[in-house]
Amino acid sequence: MQKFNNFQIDRTEVTIGDFRKFAEATKFRSQAEVEGGGFEYGAGWERRPGWTWQRPHGVTANDQEPAVHLNYAEAQAYCEWAGKRLPTDEEWASAAYHEQRRNPPADFEFGKVYAYPTGDDPTGANCLGECGPSLSVDHGVNLRRGTGHTMAGNSKAGVNGLYEMGANVWEWIQGEGPQARTRGGSWWYGARPMHREHSAYKPKDFYAIYIGFRCASDL
Repeated sequence: MQKFNNFQIDRTEVTIGDFRKFAEATKFRSQAEVEGGGFEYGAGWERRPGWTWQRPHGVTANDQEPAVHLNYAEAQAYCEWAGKRLPTDEEWASAAYHEQRRNPPADFEFGKVYAYPTGDDPTGANCLGECGPSLSVDHGVNLRRGTGHTMAGNSKAGVNGLYEMGANVWEWIQGEGPQARTRGGSWWYGARPMHREHSAYKPKDFYAIYIGFRCASDL
């Protein structure tokens, strides 16, 4: 985890391997498993039989891929089991855009607030188009748009040394009410959802191939 003044946050998105430990310990079954598979956007939201957190695209997955097809409550349950919680919006934004390392690498400057989690521009993230070459996993399936998510920690380290805060998969953010904010965009989009001023919300009971999470905790 990366530490800040009063909180810490995971360096990567929670992986399939991480989530499996929780599922085995608690006999967990996700909503996607119970209802027959997660969602992908095609001609509207379409359910994909067999697509779950273990098999995001319905085929054998690498344990380092991000855990997706999980709704807000399921992500929060994992974090609580691990002694953590979902990050607040303020925490996530601080970690993603405000460089707080006293001696960061040459690409970053202490105290600077960046437009993207990767820095001044989106280069190095796993997004569609303007982020540069694809870093996606070969899932052996025909993806409709973009190229798919990459393994956690596989793209360029960004602000505060964190990975995939921009693109790869959306991340659930702690919030009240029937909807919650998701941050960072995903591989299915270009760079715009990665920008610090972008805002997106989703129903808390929703789950899809594009949404994952990471955890935070107080210090």
